Amino acid sequence: MKVRLKWVEAVSFLAQSESGHAVLMDGPPDGGGRNLGPRPMEMVLMGMTGCSTYDVIHILKKARADVRDCVVEVDAERADTDPKVFTKIHLHFVVTGRALKPEQVERAIKLSAEKYCSASIMLGKMADITHDFEIIEAQ
Repeated sequence: MKVRLKWVEAVSFLAQSESGHAVLMDGPPDGGGRNLGPRPMEMVLMGMTGCSTYDVIHILKKARADVRDCVVEVDAERADTDPKVFTKIHLHFVVTGRALKPEQVERAIKLSAEKYCSASIMLGKMADITHDFEIIEAQ
C-alpha cells in the first residue's frame, strides 16, 4: 500500500492514495491552518471507524441479516502531552434493519474488534477501545 502526501501551504496537506483518491487535511486557524479539511488524527479515527464498520456490515450480510443502515458515533480522548496518542476510543453502533438479533450484532462488532479490523487492533495497543450498540427496527 502506498500513499503520497504533498504539502499545499501552511499546515494543509493533500494526501493521495494508491487507489486514486485524494483528501485534503488541514489544521485549525489557531495552529496556522484555514480549517479546509479534517485534521490528520481525525483521519486516523475516521479510518479506524470505516474499517470496523466495513467489517460489521460484511459480517452481518454474510449471516443473512437484513441490515439497512449503520451509523457509528465515536468519542475519543487523547493524551495531554506529546505524543498525544489516543488513550480512549468508544464506538457506538446504531444498526438499522429488520428483525436483527442483538447477539448477531454483538458478535459482528466483537469479530471486527478482535480479529478483522487491523486499524482498531493496531490502535488498541495504545488506547482502551470500547463498543456498544443499539438496534433500530426498519419500517
